[in-house]
Amino acid sequence: MNRSLIAALLLIVFCTPAVPAQEWAKKMFKSYSHDFGTVARGSKTVYEFELENIYEEDVHIAGVRASCGCTLPSIKNDTLKTWEKGAIIAEFNTRSFLGQRSATITVTIDKPFFAEVQLNVKGYIRSDVVFSPGTINFGEVDFGSPTEQKVDLTYAGRDSWKILDVRSANPNLEVELNEKARGNGRVQYEMLVRLKGDAAQGYLEDQLTIVTDDARLKNVTLPVEGRIVSPLTVSPGSLFLGVLKPGEKVTKQLVVKGKQPFKVLAVKCADNCFEFKTTTESKTLHLIPVTFTAGDAPGKLVQTIQIETDLAKGLSASCTATATIKEAIANQASDGATAAVIRN
Repeated sequence: MNRSLIAALLLIVFCTPAVPAQEWAKKMFKSYSHDFGTVARGSKTVYEFELENIYEEDVHIAGVRASCGCTLPSIKNDTLKTWEKGAIIAEFNTRSFLGQRSATITVTIDKPFFAEVQLNVKGYIRSDVVFSPGTINFGEVDFGSPTEQKVDLTYAGRDSWKILDVRSANPNLEVELNEKARGNGRVQYEMLVRLKGDAAQGYLEDQLTIVTDDARLKNVTLPVEGRIVSPLTVSPGSLFLGVLKPGEKVTKQLVVKGKQPFKVLAVKCADNCFEFKTTTESKTLHLIPVTFTAGDAPGKLVQTIQIETDLAKGLSASCTATATIKEAIANQASDGATAAVIRN
């Protein structure tokens, strides 16, 4: 079935009264609503409504708008090809608004057909609790290196107000809570939030829940973010060895870099067609020749090369090696024909 026919059929379906024209667009979204819960004034409060293009045609998001200034919407990726993912970002404006707030975000799509999808957010912004800064941002952290951030919490209300607990579902986060001042209707705490060295590599997006003795609004959340990166990198991350004949040999080079001198203890690959040359020297940059001898089996080869080092906790790096092995039958037939001509 060609594209024109598919497009015509989709147009008929979308315009049929029994199937609302917006439904095809709504199917791309994982969720349509989010509750931010109770948040402090000035805290960074963001949620991403994820969507995925499940259709053959490209999808283009023309714009987004919110029914209330308490929410600032934006588009993460306005053009999505088939199976590509994007997001509509909703940021709660906790600096300019207080109390119970809600908003409807209207997402306008103009390709492949016009549609509007409505998303909803809500939350309660406390005026009596203020975090400084409004989010815990560890920034970029080396894997295996613990770090910490300080946050000041100020409460305005009754002198007896207390924090009972600080909770997180992330076992790599721990908090040290210190009371700094109390009196004249104000209470101040200092929180030292630590990220353990065991945190997995990748993006960190989490939150802390501050549990108070306030029966009306017991919990307040504080977002936590950062990125844990490896102090060891290998380049290229994907090593293309070429299109090779059976038995053909090729040598490429890997560049392995660290933030401090290290030794390469071993380079491993499950395929014995690979050979590696290393040194016992400790340095921040290693050049590792990779020699590959093509086997007899034709087709595409994909293998993982693992570089083990003496850095803390046995830190290692890896890359993917790929190659295409040609068919050997044609060459053998040609060789046989040539031999026959010589004999004759």
